[in-house]
Amino acid sequence: MLTPPVPDDRPRLGYTGSLLDRDPVVRHDPDRLAACAADPAARAYVTAGDLVVMRRGDPRADPLFDLGEAAALGPVRETVWLGHAAAVTPAGRAGRFGVGLDPAALEALAARPDLMVTDLRSIAVQGLVAAEHLAPLAEAKALLLWHARHRFCSVCGQPSRPDQAGWRRSCPACGAEHFPRTDPVVIMLAVDGDRCLLGRQARFAPGMWSCLAGFVEPGENVEEAVRRETLEEAGIRCGRVHYVASQPWPFPMSLMIGCVTEVLDTALVIDRTELEDLRWFSRDEVAAMLAGRHAGGLSAPPPIAIANYIIRGWVDEAWTPA
Repeated sequence: MLTPPVPDDRPRLGYTGSLLDRDPVVRHDPDRLAACAADPAARAYVTAGDLVVMRRGDPRADPLFDLGEAAALGPVRETVWLGHAAAVTPAGRAGRFGVGLDPAALEALAARPDLMVTDLRSIAVQGLVAAEHLAPLAEAKALLLWHARHRFCSVCGQPSRPDQAGWRRSCPACGAEHFPRTDPVVIMLAVDGDRCLLGRQARFAPGMWSCLAGFVEPGENVEEAVRRETLEEAGIRCGRVHYVASQPWPFPMSLMIGCVTEVLDTALVIDRTELEDLRWFSRDEVAAMLAGRHAGGLSAPPPIAIANYIIRGWVDEAWTPA
């Protein structure tokens, strides 16, 4: 097992720490749902395809619209219940919804000077909204994109319809019920004493290196996925696997399961179909990458990403076998 850091010292991961109470009872009570939607204090996060629509602001954009404003932005495909905001209004806690627009509205929205249309990754990395909005935006984007990609029943092929406030799709033809999916992904730092293994994909920013990662396959647990993915991508075998933390990653709808694993051998065989490059880094070199002072200009993922959290914990010797 690992020796974890003091909880208050942990950096906040992007898309975590939601302040919303999801209040699932509302999903099953149409009257309560209607009352929440009719509340003047109700607000919605708006997406269109992979992008988020916000009001421009200074210093940060405002991602919340009242439900009437959201509906006026373009044709609405889906409206989903996200939960209650922590703030208390005269009418009680304010409801938060996700509104998914037809992507055909994007061109007109992007041309409006009062609006900003951008992707959720840029919003987090550039700090375009207050941190409290990141988790509900991730919830809204992942759920609304699931609806956009699952409009037909996977059992009989007929059109399905949303119900339970957007947390289920039902098929009127065969009666099948479909629920939002989350894809588990292992992301792991392989360590060999005072050095760790980092890789590069071609899509990464120039000079950035990160942990290895891959989807958990059917019939596989987290430990098995960590060992298989490391063997496939790096050609090395791993022994013990230690869980570190997890992070929702709405690109499109994944859950990143962060781990540290101890290697059993160190000779690398790189899978060039997955990775551009792969190599061992010393603890001091990785510390320089995190601090932005690496002599070669190399860098680690941004602080919003769980890869940064795992790597930083290893550099600080938080993730060490106890």
